[in-house]
Amino acid sequence: MITRYETKKIYVGNVAIGGDAPISVQSMTFSKTDNIEETVEQIRMLHFAGADIVRLAVPDMEAALALKEIKKQTTLPLVADIHFNYKLALEAAKWVDCIRFNPGNIGEQNRIKEIIKACKERNLPVRIGVNCGSLESKFEDKYGQTAKGMVESAMYNIKFLEDLDFTDIKISLKASDVQRTVEAYRMLRPLNNYPFHLGVTEAGTLFHSTIKSSIALGSLILDGIGDTLRVSITGELEKEIEVGKAILKDAGVVKNGVNIISCPTCGRIEADLVTAVAEVEKATAHIKTPLNLSVMGCVVNAIGEAKSADVAIAYGNGSGLIIKKGEVIEKLSTDKLLARFLEEVEKEALAQENLL
Repeated sequence: MITRYETKKIYVGNVAIGGDAPISVQSMTFSKTDNIEETVEQIRMLHFAGADIVRLAVPDMEAALALKEIKKQTTLPLVADIHFNYKLALEAAKWVDCIRFNPGNIGEQNRIKEIIKACKERNLPVRIGVNCGSLESKFEDKYGQTAKGMVESAMYNIKFLEDLDFTDIKISLKASDVQRTVEAYRMLRPLNNYPFHLGVTEAGTLFHSTIKSSIALGSLILDGIGDTLRVSITGELEKEIEVGKAILKDAGVVKNGVNIISCPTCGRIEADLVTAVAEVEKATAHIKTPLNLSVMGCVVNAIGEAKSADVAIAYGNGSGLIIKKGEVIEKLSTDKLLARFLEEVEKEALAQENLL
C-alpha cells in the first residue's frame, strides 16, 4: 500500500492537484500556439486520449493573445508555459487556468511580483518550474547543475512567493536524467507540503522516454511522492498520456482496466503467444473494470500465475485450459481457446462491475 505525502490541494481549472486528489496526467501541445485551429485540434486529441491538463508554449505575444480564442474552444484546463518575457504571463493570465514559469530565466524579482499579482487577481495557481539546465546563476555557480542546486532554487522561490502571501503553488524539479531528477524530488519533499509535478525533461524518443520516465516517476510514486505528471516524449502526444497512465496503473495507484500477465517467450511455448496477447489487448481495451488476466504459453507458468488471475488461459500441445480464480473450468482445442477465454473475461468484467 502506497502512502502519499500529504500535500496542499490546489486547482487547475476544475482539476484538483494534491491532497486526496488522484494523480493527474498532463501533456503539452507542439503546435505554434498562435495557430489556433491546429492547437485546438491537438488539445482535442489529448482530451480523447485521457489527458487531465494541457500546457501550451507562449513564446511571444501572438501566442499569448491566441489563448483567448483557444480557451473558448476547449474544455480541458490550460497551463501557459512562460520563459524570459514576464509580460507574456500577464496576458496569458487573463485566459488560462495556471501559469508555469521558470525562475531561472524570468529575471528580476519585480517581474515575478507582477506575475503573482496577475495570478492573484484571477485566483490562478503557479507552477515553479525549476530545470537543472537553466538554474539562476547564483545557484548554478555555487552548486553546479545538481539536485542540490535545483532544491535550493525551489526553496528560494517558494519563500519569495510566500512572502508575497501567495501559496497556490506546485513545483517541478526536472533534469534530463533519472538520477538527478529523483534525487531532487526526494530531497525537497520533506521541506514543504506543496504538490509536486513530476517529469524527466528532454527524455527523448518513445523508447528512451518510457524507460527514463518509468524508472524516475515510478520510483517517486512508490515513495508516495507526486501529485501530477508529464511523460515528455519526442513524438506522438497521445503516447505521453498512454505511458503516464500505464505508470500510474502499474505502480498500483490507479485501479482500472485489465492487467495482462503473459509469460516470456521460451522453448516451452505451445502457441503463437505474441499474436494471442495482441488479440487479448485489443479485445479488452474497452474494459474499465480492474481485472487480472493471465495468458500463458504452457502449463508450467500457468498453474502458479492463474491462482492470482481473475481469468487465465494456458496453451498446451493442441489444446489448453481456461482457468478462473485458480480453478480449471474448461479444456478446449487450441482453435477454440481464445474465443472462449474472451467470453469468460467479458462475463467476469460484468460481474465485477455489478459488485462495485
